Amino acid sequence: MCIGLFVFAGFAFVQTRTFTVANGNNLFIYLIPIIAMAGYFGSKFVSQNLIRNLPKNEPLAKKLQRYQIATIVKYALLEGPAFLALGIYYLDGNALYLVVGFSLMIYLFFQRPALEKLKSELPLSLEDEKEFDTLNR
Repeated sequence: MCIGLFVFAGFAFVQTRTFTVANGNNLFIYLIPIIAMAGYFGSKFVSQNLIRNLPKNEPLAKKLQRYQIATIVKYALLEGPAFLALGIYYLDGNALYLVVGFSLMIYLFFQRPALEKLKSELPLSLEDEKEFDTLNR
């Protein structure tokens, strides 16, 4: 996901080759940061709610499936505004959009899946942890 964003950002930069300063007459000056913030906070809110609502007594496979859905939704809510910001940069050349796109890209990169992160976020019972450890080996 990050590679696609990075390639698109590189393409947009090579094609545009300009950095303009904010123009108050452009609606996107206000819209892109609002959409980026909505994507950031929305990704955190939705993924935390999806994970928090997992019953502790569900089987591990079901928990992992729901965790996967939560992370895909989180990534989509981050990637969409990043692509939008980079696309508007490609059309307008305003550096603000490139910065917003790169900021979301960097955050998306640090949201990558990790074993310890999964263990800390999922409500795992002792049986689930043992089963998870045997699957992980």
